Amino acid sequence: MVRVLIVDDSAYMRYVLRNNLDADPDITVVDTARDGLDALDKIAALKPDVVTLDLEMPRMDGFAALKRIMAEFPTPVIILSSLSQEGADATIRALRLGAVDFVPKPIGKALSFEAVREELLGKIKQFSGLNTAKLGTPQLRQGLSRSQTKTGPDASPVAKNIGLGSRGRDCRRVVVIGTSTGGPRALHEVVPQLPASLPAGVLIVQHMPPGFTRSLAQRLNDLSPLEIKEAEPGDVVQPGLALVAPGNYHMTVSRTGVIALDQRPPEHGVRPAVDVTMETTSEVYGGAAIGVILTGMGCDGTRGAKLIKEAGGQIVAEDESTCVIYGMPRSVIEAGVADRIAPLHRVADEIVDLVEGKNAVRSASS
Repeated sequence: MVRVLIVDDSAYMRYVLRNNLDADPDITVVDTARDGLDALDKIAALKPDVVTLDLEMPRMDGFAALKRIMAEFPTPVIILSSLSQEGADATIRALRLGAVDFVPKPIGKALSFEAVREELLGKIKQFSGLNTAKLGTPQLRQGLSRSQTKTGPDASPVAKNIGLGSRGRDCRRVVVIGTSTGGPRALHEVVPQLPASLPAGVLIVQHMPPGFTRSLAQRLNDLSPLEIKEAEPGDVVQPGLALVAPGNYHMTVSRTGVIALDQRPPEHGVRPAVDVTMETTSEVYGGAAIGVILTGMGCDGTRGAKLIKEAGGQIVAEDESTCVIYGMPRSVIEAGVADRIAPLHRVADEIVDLVEGKNAVRSASS
């Protein structure tokens, strides 16, 4: 039985959520909380398996509560988020602070809860067995040797020398980073550590709905030496530029380095899929392609990693010790195509080494 605590400012929403969750035979709602302070007291007393969390609340909002939850009693937290642009921005911030996932929040009195009920139930069950030792600990933030950023909600944008030198040059190398559950937090650890002088273009595929990928790209751009944007048709892969695949679109690259987006059927149930982007980069860049697989459920990225490897490229996989969900990296490692296996705080160094031609194979313990 999965024990859930519901945290929401709205009494009506708490009522709707409780009725729907308690109707599932595998879930029991241990209590509800009206704000962050109430939630902290009840988490300490009841020790729920999963917390659903609203972000806009009086006394203590969801962000402050999330920081305290991760620091004091790490628990899988699922954000109930609006699909507005403001909601997307807030959700990306919450995911960076340690929330494991989010579900669109039904809006209005005529709540269309059925549209998200199965998704919420599935995610609650999925995260109930999560190893909480990986939540809220400093292991995901240590060793930021290349970081050139300020962090936090009031961080200042990183100065970029856009158009001076690297942009516009022929791009002979490409790095494809693929991730899913836990990805926003992982990307916030890895991408800001990549230097603006990185002599490769970067393509990022994060399983996420439309709107949220734009907020993710904007946040990463504010924190990173690289220029980062949500990909658009006609963008060109260039050194110093990272392109994020937009939600609901597969991202591919042509032989002239031009980005295209399409809505062919999802792969592994997702669109964008890492495999699609890696397949085209393996064809275009061959041995000059580097694939990176970070935390996530499932096996998306394994076929693409094999294709990059067969073309002469190299693969980095996140070590189990820092993965929120050790699915995608494990699949790549068990397929025997990972050249380097590294904890999250070392992934950026591995990428830079490979781009610069330092090809010694390493394991997580080296």
